[in-house]
Amino acid sequence: MDVFFLQQIINGLTLGSVYGLIAIGYTMVYGIIGMINFAHGDVYMISAYLAAIGLAVLSYFGVESFPFLILGTLAFTIVVTGVYGFVIERVAYKPLRNSTRLAPLISAIGISLILQNYAQIAQGPNQQGVPTLLQGGMRLDIGSDFVQITYTKIFILVAAFVGMAALTYIIKFTKLGRMCRATQQDRKMASILGINTDRVISYVFVIGAAMAALAGVLITVNFGTFDFYAGFIIGIKAFTAAVLGGIGSLPGAMLGGVILGISESLFAGLVNSDYKDVFSFALLVLILIFRPQGLLGRPLVAKV
Repeated sequence: MDVFFLQQIINGLTLGSVYGLIAIGYTMVYGIIGMINFAHGDVYMISAYLAAIGLAVLSYFGVESFPFLILGTLAFTIVVTGVYGFVIERVAYKPLRNSTRLAPLISAIGISLILQNYAQIAQGPNQQGVPTLLQGGMRLDIGSDFVQITYTKIFILVAAFVGMAALTYIIKFTKLGRMCRATQQDRKMASILGINTDRVISYVFVIGAAMAALAGVLITVNFGTFDFYAGFIIGIKAFTAAVLGGIGSLPGAMLGGVILGISESLFAGLVNSDYKDVFSFALLVLILIFRPQGLLGRPLVAKV
């Protein structure tokens, strides 16, 4: 039983780190403009298709080494997905900056449907896939039993950690990060002090899309399959992770992703894998009822 739990925790850490990367996009946008980007899950879905395209193009030109193949795919996917994030902010959010809070929400849902149908028309409704890129794994013997961790899972954990570390450095130690923090605390005062808050908001959408792109490449490499509807379920789960950790908190997004991934993995192993999505949505409802500010979030305080 101890080996079983350890195996499920390893699987959950892998899944949860990806949830955390996508959750960062939700929490950054909410922290800056106080709204949820419900098109973010479909940005991840687009990145999965872009990852497959990047892998196919590089393979066509004879690139077979895994490091060059994955780095080239990551660069291509992050850049193009970042452009998607920028366009979504300019089209769906900037024109509605001073409107009611409901208008951008409806606009984001409209963008989500557009991206889904765009992917379905452009790539077809059937499930797509990529071959396994990284073979083999490590076997940890524990008594008479063992725990298996593939090289792909190790790569996902390392890549997620590097991505989160890079983002933390940007937010804490760079000029862009200081502008983001100032805009988050008080957008009007930041604008008075000379910060171009509209540009900062665009940067935040691009950064969130880049994190979703990293997650899209990692999930595509791990599972190998995706379709035009993949962004809905994983988007809701990433949103659950963001709420669980504390919407608006970057460490909370990663913590929420890890907790959700491990919980979902244990539930699938102990109860039934067919109902793991139901478990995630039930967890979201419970969080919103009993601790809406999340684990690391703080209750909203009205400014006077």
